[in-house]
Amino acid sequence: MLSPAEIEARLERVLLTVQKPGRYVGGELHSVVKDWESTAVRMVFVFPDIYDIGVSNLGLQILYDRVNARPDALAERAYLPWIDMEERMRANGIPLYSLESKHALADFDLIGFSLPYETLYTNVLNALDLAGLPLRSAERNDSHPLVIAGGHACFNPEPMSAFIDAFVIGEGEEVIHEIMDTVGKFAGRTVSKFTGLQAHMSERANAPTFKRVNALKELAKIPGVYVPRFYDVTYFDDGTIRAVTPNIPEAPQVILKRMVAQLPPPPTRFLVPNIDIVHNRLAIEIMRGCTRGCRFCHAGMITRPVRERSVDEIVAAAEAALQATGIEELALLSLSSSDYTSILDLVTAISEKFAGRHLTVSLPSLRIDTVSLDLMERLKDRRAGGFTLAPEAASERMRRIINKFIPDEQILTTARAIYARGWTTLKLYFMIGHPSETLEDVQAIADLCKRVLAEGRRALGGRAKLHAGVSTFIPKPHTPFQWAAMDTEAQIRLKQDLLKRQLRDRNLKLSWTEPPETLLEAWLSRGDRRLGEVILAAWQNGAKFDAWGDQLRFEAWTSAFAACGLDPAFYTHRPRRPDEIFPWDHIASGVRKKYLLEDYRRSLEGQTRLDCRENCYACGILPTFADERRAHPGPYWKCPEVKSPTKARSGVQ
Repeated sequence: MLSPAEIEARLERVLLTVQKPGRYVGGELHSVVKDWESTAVRMVFVFPDIYDIGVSNLGLQILYDRVNARPDALAERAYLPWIDMEERMRANGIPLYSLESKHALADFDLIGFSLPYETLYTNVLNALDLAGLPLRSAERNDSHPLVIAGGHACFNPEPMSAFIDAFVIGEGEEVIHEIMDTVGKFAGRTVSKFTGLQAHMSERANAPTFKRVNALKELAKIPGVYVPRFYDVTYFDDGTIRAVTPNIPEAPQVILKRMVAQLPPPPTRFLVPNIDIVHNRLAIEIMRGCTRGCRFCHAGMITRPVRERSVDEIVAAAEAALQATGIEELALLSLSSSDYTSILDLVTAISEKFAGRHLTVSLPSLRIDTVSLDLMERLKDRRAGGFTLAPEAASERMRRIINKFIPDEQILTTARAIYARGWTTLKLYFMIGHPSETLEDVQAIADLCKRVLAEGRRALGGRAKLHAGVSTFIPKPHTPFQWAAMDTEAQIRLKQDLLKRQLRDRNLKLSWTEPPETLLEAWLSRGDRRLGEVILAAWQNGAKFDAWGDQLRFEAWTSAFAACGLDPAFYTHRPRRPDEIFPWDHIASGVRKKYLLEDYRRSLEGQTRLDCRENCYACGILPTFADERRAHPGPYWKCPEVKSPTKARSGVQ
């Protein structure tokens, strides 16, 4: 393996021959470079897409900040090179390396992949291959780093189980330290707690105590960590799962997601990128979780319960981040920003604090029924871009099915108020493709868009614009719709064609997801362990950057399914039996499967549920959360509807 100096020398020969060489050099403001030789545990975080997308990923920035706060550990970063740079790296023998120290990934003790969405899977294989590491976990030995992964896609880890040594299920702020401590025991280096970086060091390669399997057994004992090799999967003749069984005593039958009781202080020393990137902004998470219960929403189910930061903490973090970076756009992040309890107070406090400082504020996720006139008034002088709302459906029937019941008149009233306050562009997000949907339901989307744009024209004339984004339904794991079948490709195209015909207006932009992109995401999100061979075969067929529409090689995937003897429709186009074992059933989000099935049945009857803040439906997360906090003591969660562990457990047994 090349030394950092050798890697840098080879980089000098190729950087000026590729697009955006700033992606590959590091040295950003607030990047952390520690002394390699005097650090006990060395980790590299990898976002398996290009720098332009990955450098702003909030989850990666949080963990990078937390690991580097430890005196005994270092965290560095790597991103996947774009196609031109990959060609130069392979031609010149340059392995995938970290930006901070230019060490090859194989030099680290721990490689951590961020997997927020499934279409990154072939990029993970590409990254491992560029790093010179065996792709399969079973083929790595004691000289190789441990490979872990976390993120929302890991709530069904089975398709990637052959390639990842251990998955982190849930929130990483606390469990990352337990993982670092465990890996540190096996890395063969120690740093005295009393002498700081004055350490007695020994390299892992010379440490006979390091045994990969022993380290993995210790990781399997950590709550929220799933080590796939310690589980056996058996199948019925029809291809459905018979059982998932631990094969060692250390492995629990069910892996419950990790949850933090109180959101830790947000990072404020954000990395300032070398080049223009997709989201060059300060991002502060104001709230985690959602109580709305939209039946299609994976994130809303797996991030429960709701936890909020205080107004004072958010404003202080924004001030510190602005001073540290000079970035002048602030995004207040959550799944539903207008549901934040003190949203009006927060926007007012930010407006007062940053008066005269040209700071723009965005609330990327707003609910139509909680966007008040007061909120619009307080945002209008600091608005960034357009205003985004997500009705998801346009007919009363479909709104009841998906549990997002918002009357047309409320949508039109909100749109009228937005345009009247000077926003020229309104974005509406919809979803098509639910198996119960009809063409009349799709026509309702077109009709509603026309009515909304008409409201804009009344207020702004020809300056009013509307952007309608139409995604396609995928029955995601851990949601009530996990029992549902997907719509067929022919039906999806028929519905998209209807919208294309109906929504032709120079001031109306329509965007949609191509069916191959939807199908691929569905296969990967709903797949079982056998999908690993398909992912490998697709990568060998040339698949990578599957999330990029112009790079998706759909035929590479269909050929891979055929070569592996698997029918892709098995994973997407059949309804599931109520008693069927899902590939992800041994991964627990804290929301009971019984509750999800009951909610699915309610959807078939068109019955809705209220916001959980108004009524507890006994989904299971509150008693689970109370049990989790007893196992991992810390500041207890504070939210409007739960004041104590006792109340959290009442009525939900």
